[in-house]
Amino acid sequence: MRSAIARGAPRKGVLRALAATVALASAALFIVPSAVSAAPVRRVDNPYAGATVYVNPDWAARARSEPGGSRIANQPTGVWMDRIAAIAGTSGARGLAAHLDEAVRQDSANGSQALVFQLVIYNLPGRDCAALASNGELGPTELDRYKTQYIDAIAAILARPAYANLRIVTVIEIDSLPNLVTNVAPRPTATPQCDTMKANGNYVNGVGYALNKLGDVASVHNYIDAGHHGWIGWDDNFGATVQIMCQAATAQGATPSDVTGFIANTANYSALREQFFTANTVISGRPLREVSGGWVDWNRYVDELTFAQDFRSRADSQCFDANIGMLIDTSRNGWGGSARPTSASTSTDPITFMNQSRIDRRIHLGNWCNQSGAGLGERPRANPAAGIDAYVWMKPPGESDGSSTAIPNNEGKGFDRMCDPTYTGNPRNNNNMSGALPNSPLSGHWFSAQFQELMRNAFPRL
Repeated sequence: MRSAIARGAPRKGVLRALAATVALASAALFIVPSAVSAAPVRRVDNPYAGATVYVNPDWAARARSEPGGSRIANQPTGVWMDRIAAIAGTSGARGLAAHLDEAVRQDSANGSQALVFQLVIYNLPGRDCAALASNGELGPTELDRYKTQYIDAIAAILARPAYANLRIVTVIEIDSLPNLVTNVAPRPTATPQCDTMKANGNYVNGVGYALNKLGDVASVHNYIDAGHHGWIGWDDNFGATVQIMCQAATAQGATPSDVTGFIANTANYSALREQFFTANTVISGRPLREVSGGWVDWNRYVDELTFAQDFRSRADSQCFDANIGMLIDTSRNGWGGSARPTSASTSTDPITFMNQSRIDRRIHLGNWCNQSGAGLGERPRANPAAGIDAYVWMKPPGESDGSSTAIPNNEGKGFDRMCDPTYTGNPRNNNNMSGALPNSPLSGHWFSAQFQELMRNAFPRL
């Protein structure tokens, strides 16, 4: 659970003013390594404020092995626990304790600053019920195994005294709870697996259990995945998603005080800001959101920043604390390169105007797998905008979203046609082409061609 001090935590502005005062005072003192800190870290309002963030040496080595990759190899990225075996470590990838040991070493070298360790919790029963590429090892009914062999094992490691000085950020179950809103009957986007997971309650109970158990570790800061604007930004999705977050935050012994915040755009491509239009921009007498079949198509949002800020406000108005925070994953939403528009279109046709003006160059908002033309986005940093705790690279650039053809494996990962560049789509992307890059490996595996394209199209440029 969240510690007593966190329940009475002041609002962000107060904490950030205090942090600034402490930072100024500290500048006049000798730097004391955090490894000799007198007391372990306790939960704070924004774990990223005044902190450095863990650089995964495994990802950094892969980045440096690529031509030009040394330019970003020092960026912090999330560590994904995508199956039980990943906890102990697999061939070519260190386990959780080994990562945390390295985080302690990095913490001892960063002076008086705290260090944030970013951990993605990603192994729900019936995982990612609407996308086969990221299906997991646990069947829809294996909640007990999720609890005992996965969450309990992770919580026990995080609670070790050796790691008490770290600020641990846990991102809870990407692409889970939002699926129970958007991909269930009677919607045309429904899948049988999502209907099953809504009926059996194992997404809600699994997330609740993770929040409770991980929240018992004093230094853990839980952020729940909130999808992205192109998934949740419609009126019939937005409020319902916040409500299901409240359900999960009160399941299996969890409380809303176990939740530090939410994360938007994890492993997705939605632009941080659309510079040249909003959903309410009027073209030929009509707001763009009211143009059926266009890029906006009745969505209230066109980018992640406005969506995340409003999601925070709605969560605050429901069951969550007033000081709830937001993260935005900017690892692959820069959309630079020659296709990036430099000004608003002059067209008076709304569809043409949107297509010529938008920074997000995907064929359709529903496209999510290894998108062609994507680029690195804003570099990770704390307090970048009002209500936003940090921009993060939770999805490590260069790690595939899924394979473009079926590949036998022992990781529980299937083949999703949305990763096939020849696929002509389904109701979840309005039957458009997938926009995926060819020759991609299994999800989570290194994809050199994607990494090179992300660097080439980075915005801000490298």
